[in-house]
Amino acid sequence: MSSRKSELETLRADLKVRLSRYEAHQHREDGALEKDFEEQAAQTQNDEVVDSLETETRAELAQIEHALERIESGVGDDCESCGEAIDPRRLQVLPYTTLCINCADE
Repeated sequence: MSSRKSELETLRADLKVRLSRYEAHQHREDGALEKDFEEQAAQTQNDEVVDSLETETRAELAQIEHALERIESGVGDDCESCGEAIDPRRLQVLPYTTLCINCADE
């Protein structure tokens, strides 16, 4: 298995763990809102932050899944826009990228 593929699989597993923590927070598995109004306000603000983090995590997870599908089909190192090879240094920095630097800049 390629090191990029295993790195993506590790990232995917980490993101799934993170998502489950965010979901547990959102479902108040650690308890209901506090009775104190100021505490409720803080908890609600935390909920907004967790919502944002969950959205970002889901987007990153989707990118990883897409990159893994492309690797499985044998085109994971090629730009999905122009078809040219993606610079290996770019893949090291952004293992889930599917675009070469030129297409990403457009």
